[in-house]
Amino acid sequence: MSKAEPRSTNFIRHIIEKDLASGKHRSVHTRFSPEPNGYLHIGHAKSIFLNFGIAQDYQGQCNLRFDDTNPVKENIEYIESIKRDLQWLGCNWSGDIHYSSDYFDTLYEYALELIGKGLAYVDQLSPDEIREHRGTLTRPGQNSPYRDRSVEENRVLFAKMRNGEFAESCACLRAKIDMTSPFMVMRDPVLYRIRFAYHHQTGDTWCIYPMYDFTHCISDALEGITHSLCTLEFQENRQLYNWILDHITIDGHPQQYEFSRLNLEYAIMSKRKLNLLVTEKIVEGWDDPRMPTIAGLRRRGYTANSIYEFCQRIGVTKQDSNVEMAALEACIREDLNERAPRAMAVIDPVRIVIESLPAGHEQDILMRNHIKNPDMGTRLVAFSRDIFIDRSDFCEEAKEQYKRLVLGKEVRLRNSYVIKAERVRKDTHGTITTIFCRHDPDTLNKDPSNKRKVKGVIHWVSATRSIFAEFRLYNRLFIAVNPSIESNVFSMLNPDSLIIRRGFVEAGLESAKAGEPFQFEREGYFCADSRYFTPAYPVFNRIVGLRDTFLAKVRM
Repeated sequence: MSKAEPRSTNFIRHIIEKDLASGKHRSVHTRFSPEPNGYLHIGHAKSIFLNFGIAQDYQGQCNLRFDDTNPVKENIEYIESIKRDLQWLGCNWSGDIHYSSDYFDTLYEYALELIGKGLAYVDQLSPDEIREHRGTLTRPGQNSPYRDRSVEENRVLFAKMRNGEFAESCACLRAKIDMTSPFMVMRDPVLYRIRFAYHHQTGDTWCIYPMYDFTHCISDALEGITHSLCTLEFQENRQLYNWILDHITIDGHPQQYEFSRLNLEYAIMSKRKLNLLVTEKIVEGWDDPRMPTIAGLRRRGYTANSIYEFCQRIGVTKQDSNVEMAALEACIREDLNERAPRAMAVIDPVRIVIESLPAGHEQDILMRNHIKNPDMGTRLVAFSRDIFIDRSDFCEEAKEQYKRLVLGKEVRLRNSYVIKAERVRKDTHGTITTIFCRHDPDTLNKDPSNKRKVKGVIHWVSATRSIFAEFRLYNRLFIAVNPSIESNVFSMLNPDSLIIRRGFVEAGLESAKAGEPFQFEREGYFCADSRYFTPAYPVFNRIVGLRDTFLAKVRM
């Protein structure tokens, strides 16, 4: 994460500065509290940079706390992936990692306190009956027939829940608040439910687990959090957050503030739906480069800096909106344009034979690794009598505005000679297999001597000294702008979200490091795939094209 001074302000920073100036708080203490039930996605990045950024900019602290209250959906894999993602993003948490499960004993005591005050009761309605009794936005709820049990009876029943004497869904602990409240969350919310499941931190110690709303506010208070930052869907939950802290004996009362979540066009941000994509094998895993997860973006080739820049640009407000995918892609283009070395790759190859060169001719041509940054050095690229160009860079007949190779016309090979196409060879299906050309020997990296203009420039690789490679051309996973609102999200899948091509790259790239980015000239930005790349079989992922062509394709 950037160590520079904060570049932009927002309403949360205004609140913090006011609190510090008034003496309400001497220091700032935030937290990032993910549920370990899936991998982090780009939406979490906004919250991560906000919480960790505030702690950094105001010389405070930011805790990492796993909200691990539902062992049915959680596992160590998710915990390790979250830690890995945070470290990759450059965010360092304060002190030891915290878990909500660290406070299970304390939370149980607070539940007993609410029971003792007549503010919680054991309910034996079924989950469906509880939903029916809760009412709707236009119809008030109804009291449970078990709501008026005595304090002593509730203590006994809660102890039986704790001891595993009830089956799952046969009993739960609810707060006694107001079943007619206009806030649905205040209509006697469930505080504890029964789960006979092994917990990754506490093992089989517990068979009852606290709900998020009960756990979260108490955990914040126990850790001394000053500003509890969450997204707008928890705005109504602030009523319950405050009610719980106001009715138990606890030091400190953190304040909750809500900001808009990050919604990205052509993507889904629901971990439940993302998990479906994984379990239904629509994608090959949480780190599939088409996924909006941090792991997927990293494997695709996005940088931590580009994600940080993206979050900075969209800002922190209270207004929900869908951010264009193009905005994220623009950030990675700008980042890689500055620092990605250039190289040549031919993704859809067709052979050229330069007949004016002797058989077996090879030479090394010196090329700069970055045309605008001489500090990135140079490299030698093999040139030979036989080369590959991209099939789309040749046409037998000239077309309007076509500035590439045409029969009887000239074109420049990048950093090399001017060549002229003279004839072609085709297979029995009429597909061109070889283009025969002649070269101008006086045009190596310079204009023709007779001042004739050669308009087109195309890239190439040697056919004798290049490296075979696989190219994974990733595109947006969905064709719908907002797939989350579709009744069947799978019907919105983009059939061209992954296209695999096999071609050639210039020699030397077989030693690329996992995740190392390159700009393949005229093709886009690519990186060595961290899962499949080997020197014997190089695999490159397309991070992003040189420009946004997705909408144009969708509209065709």
